[in-house]
Amino acid sequence: MSTYAVTGSASGMGKASAERLRAAGHTVIGIDLKDADVVADLSTAEGRATAVAEVLERAGGTLDGAVLAAGLGPHPGRETLIAQVNYFGVVDLLTGWHDALAKAGEARVVVFSSNSTTTVPMVPEKTIRAFLAGDADKAIAATKRFKDNASAMVYAGSKIAVSRWVRRTAVLPEWAEAGIRLNAVAPGAILTPMVEAQLADPHQRGAIEAFPIPVGRHGQAEEVAEAVMFLLGPASAFMAGTVLFVDGGTDAYFRSDDWPKQVPLSGLRRYIRLGREYAAKKGVKPNF
Repeated sequence: MSTYAVTGSASGMGKASAERLRAAGHTVIGIDLKDADVVADLSTAEGRATAVAEVLERAGGTLDGAVLAAGLGPHPGRETLIAQVNYFGVVDLLTGWHDALAKAGEARVVVFSSNSTTTVPMVPEKTIRAFLAGDADKAIAATKRFKDNASAMVYAGSKIAVSRWVRRTAVLPEWAEAGIRLNAVAPGAILTPMVEAQLADPHQRGAIEAFPIPVGRHGQAEEVAEAVMFLLGPASAFMAGTVLFVDGGTDAYFRSDDWPKQVPLSGLRRYIRLGREYAAKKGVKPNF
């Protein structure tokens, strides 16, 4: 049996994932603000450092996998917390756990993204770039013009950025060749305590109920946990940098023709450069 770290383990999809792992006989080191093995505030650098250190100590320096499920929804006035938890609460922890994951030989990591990455329009590119550059203040500042909707832009921006970080990082030699399979799951409208609270709020209920879900219902946390188990299991051995949508068809409803797309002419030079760089590392001559 394996040892996994799970952030956001006290509620919602993180709790469902932790319970599913324990039911399968695995050891889970839960991280949350309360009711967890490791109590840590992922909205602060100190809290993230605590989570890294305590998990490594409990795991004995070897970690078979991790589920990064902790996250905050788009609540006005909480932009800083959203940015810190949703992006840095993933990147800082996984960076700190890298060696322990590599030591396992065949580690599996699942990061929680969101279908807001493809269903929220007008997210500033400056916000996404700032996250990837490690600048939370700049990421938030780029959303100020949206006023009451700024938190939604920070939320979606943090999820786009963390998804790009996953895809960029998953294929690096120090991750892919070390046996670490890094992928993401992108849930849609799941009946978590956050969504239930929105449905109970007369000011938000209409928007939540009108949001398109082609399968005709909200998802369950346990359904997302099953997708997590798949990405943690042996069937995902050939998957790296995948973003798996579990959203009842919402992404496909809004963006059915946006992906897959052929490589555009404008991207051909980069495509050839990357292909040649990879061939050079392998010591083979490319045919392009």
